[in-house]
Amino acid sequence: MEDWTQTLGAGPLLGIAAAAVALILFLVIKVRLHAFLVLIVVSLLTAIATGLPMAVLVNDVLVAGFGSTLGSVALLIGLGAILGRLIESSGGAKVVAEKMVSVFGEKRAAFALGLTSLILGFPIFFDAGLIVMLPIIFAVARRIGGKNLLLYGFSGAAAFSVMHVLLPPHPGPVSASEFFEADLGVVLLLGLVLAFPVWYVSGYLWATFVNKRYPMIVPALFGVKDDDQPTNPPKFGTVVAILVLPLLLIFLNTGLNALGSAGVVDRDQTWVQALMLIGTSPVALLITALVALLVLGRFRGENGSALEKLVEGTLGTVASVILITGAGGMFGGVLRASGIGDALSETLDSWGMPLIFAAYVIAVVLRVAQGSATVALVTTAGLLAPAVTSAGLSVIDTAAITLAAAAGSVFASHVNDSGFWLVGRLMDMDVKTTLKTWTVQQAIESVVAFVLVLAIYLIF
Repeated sequence: MEDWTQTLGAGPLLGIAAAAVALILFLVIKVRLHAFLVLIVVSLLTAIATGLPMAVLVNDVLVAGFGSTLGSVALLIGLGAILGRLIESSGGAKVVAEKMVSVFGEKRAAFALGLTSLILGFPIFFDAGLIVMLPIIFAVARRIGGKNLLLYGFSGAAAFSVMHVLLPPHPGPVSASEFFEADLGVVLLLGLVLAFPVWYVSGYLWATFVNKRYPMIVPALFGVKDDDQPTNPPKFGTVVAILVLPLLLIFLNTGLNALGSAGVVDRDQTWVQALMLIGTSPVALLITALVALLVLGRFRGENGSALEKLVEGTLGTVASVILITGAGGMFGGVLRASGIGDALSETLDSWGMPLIFAAYVIAVVLRVAQGSATVALVTTAGLLAPAVTSAGLSVIDTAAITLAAAAGSVFASHVNDSGFWLVGRLMDMDVKTTLKTWTVQQAIESVVAFVLVLAIYLIF
């Protein structure tokens, strides 16, 4: 792969990408072939069509794309699902659900859940946060009753998406800030200003609207124990403490990393490295799952064999989610390795539009073309960095351009994005419904964020 050079131009590459997406939609929606098989087949055909070397495309492109996605996602999904199942089966989810309904009332429960997810989304990544919160979200939705999956599910999922895209310490905005030499503190401050209105419009209001259009029953991903609850459920405070534990551990990692960058602590010291290790997302969730096994299992009288069967059953239910998510990462990896992103970047760079519009448009096109929000954001930042750093912009203008690129990078998640398959499968939606609901939500989130960023850029 290192010696290979793409000879196709931007036009043919874009045509191949469009045909590949169309083929995925046709095979999944019309032929009803399983998405896991479809993504593998189309990934292979796309790799061949774009001229990737056949001798290495299986291991170096397909398997590498599949593995790199699962490396970051599979552990989070597996450990998070175990945690969620323990909270659900112990009666903890119902306890939290009843508490939230009693405090906020049924009419404001979805808003409260979304706002909670927004706060929790500050230190924790989208995938892990969604997995941790879904048992609570599903329990509250089931407690209130009715076909209200999207109202509650999207209020929470959109909150994690907004925080992941707009705010440090998440990798996209941090990387873009480094490329543009933006003040990370100003980016964080503007991101905090934007987060609530962006979520309220694209998350809560959209969830309210789309739930009326597509009423759906809450799936039983973590089990349904409403009619057979244990006689000794955990206390509300115990469940909240378990949910907060991974957030505290992850925030410990990001906090020490920030202190290290500022020179306050030495990141080479063993104690710092040890604390940062337990604060990485997989290790934090592993520790939390083990604590939950003790607190929600052993300490409540559950024996080892029952807990083993519970874990085994949980992993079986999320296996399909994990495999489809990895296959989505495979398809995105093929699109990136084929040079589609580079060709589009060069074409868009020649248009000569204002920097803030260029940052948004380039990120949008790269996002739609290859799927990964982080790749779209980092590629856009790398492309425009020389122009931004040499333009003599103010601190706020540079931060606004950074967030404009971040807003573009979340636009219209679809079949080449592993997050599309993750959300769709966790909420038990078919591809057509996911496109009509989640893809549109991501587009609204992107546009609303950019409009607000542009207003800040023009005013200040």
